[in-house]
Amino acid sequence: MTRTNPSSAESSGNSQLTELGVAAAAAAIRRGDVTAESYASALLDQARAQSEIHAFITIDESAVLAAASAADEARAAGATAPLLGVPLGVKDSYQTRDLPTSLGLGSLTGFTPSTDAEIVTAIEGAGAIVFGKNNLVEMSYGVTGHNADHGQVLNPYDHDHVSGGSSSGSAAAVAARIVPASFGGDTVGSIRIPGALNGVVGYKPTTGRWPRGGVAPISHTLDATGLLARHVEDALLIDRIVTGDLDDHPAAQPDLRTTRLAYAPRHHLDLVDPEVERRFHETVGLLREAGAEVVEVDLGEDFTALAERAAWNLFLRETYQAISDFLRENDYPVSVDDVHHSLTPQLHDVWSSVVVPGSPGYLSDEDHATTLGADRPALQQRFAQVFERDGIDALILPTTPAPAPRIADQWEFTVAGEKVEHLILAKNTVPASGAGLPGISLPAGLTEAGLPIGVELDAPRYHDRELLALALQIERVLPPMPPPV
Repeated sequence: MTRTNPSSAESSGNSQLTELGVAAAAAAIRRGDVTAESYASALLDQARAQSEIHAFITIDESAVLAAASAADEARAAGATAPLLGVPLGVKDSYQTRDLPTSLGLGSLTGFTPSTDAEIVTAIEGAGAIVFGKNNLVEMSYGVTGHNADHGQVLNPYDHDHVSGGSSSGSAAAVAARIVPASFGGDTVGSIRIPGALNGVVGYKPTTGRWPRGGVAPISHTLDATGLLARHVEDALLIDRIVTGDLDDHPAAQPDLRTTRLAYAPRHHLDLVDPEVERRFHETVGLLREAGAEVVEVDLGEDFTALAERAAWNLFLRETYQAISDFLRENDYPVSVDDVHHSLTPQLHDVWSSVVVPGSPGYLSDEDHATTLGADRPALQQRFAQVFERDGIDALILPTTPAPAPRIADQWEFTVAGEKVEHLILAKNTVPASGAGLPGISLPAGLTEAGLPIGVELDAPRYHDRELLALALQIERVLPPMPPPV
């Protein structure tokens, strides 16, 4: 894409358009306040201006403009689809028959599958336009946004810092105002982590509640498709569209004065950046001032070990077979062994150690069965006890223990004076993934250095609408998130 230098008037107009969220843009197009074509043009201008952050692998500009023009014609003819003319980003692990699907691999550059992911079909049926395919960590296997073939995704708030992953480009594109929302995937935190590090909303539904067909898997037990957006109302709207419940009435808006939240300092605040901890306690204070009851709970001495065992055992054990089946069933021109051998050295070593059957750390059938039949149910029961016994509407926690580390230090950095490895970014998101809970990360402000901080809400399984309704109320209490400068 080539760069343009719009006049100040054009730039001002584009800025107003690129700030629109999904619901606001859809309403403006339906009312005729703005054309879909002018909105798409503004987003394409922004994509050119922000190309250096590597948020997208593929954008077909002419196809986007043609689809926007068709949306304007449809509107003039009386169409009222809920997402008519709204461009959305799609993680490049989602199949698209009109755009290449690389899964983050250089070896699949240019490969176009024959079918769309189920979610792509759903949003296009609601009038949305696929704006492009977002960059991601190879095979969605990482939390920092590193991709050797398609470029490290840069954090829009500071290009020297990571975007998080694996839905790195999806989050960065939304934060950078290239698209109002983008779809991602979350197995142990791959939506919520980049959501927090990029200052946007990151919504992971209850595992299995959103369609997963046509999306490259990691673990059939843990994988969840979900959304990055700038506003909770947009997650609410798209949740209703994707689940086919658009005609249902949204959940009643909760009164924070009757809301009971809980946090677990022993598990979520034991190793945390001082600014993240301070911002978290400030958020708790704001919620209490708004009338919410926020109490401390203890999830048990073995909670962290149980959660990590349940999640990571399944994550690593189920990858190889899940990807092998997906590639074969969808006629990809590579095998899972080809993928293994093409991975960057660091990731190749991980697969060789614990992912490939027969490798030294590959989980046995017996231990896999124990994880599924004992550990995961025990983790789910631990959460259920807190929600039911203590009457808790949602758990609240820092989404990540630290803000985005520097790209130069992404594999090993320091948190609260202790040297840690990159996977610490998933420490607080792993438990909800292991139990299959719905979770949402909300922007909670910036560090003194200008890096975003997120707070997460986790709710009981299948209480997604209640979670989103609660998040909408909490979003109104939190300070507004400034855009990247």
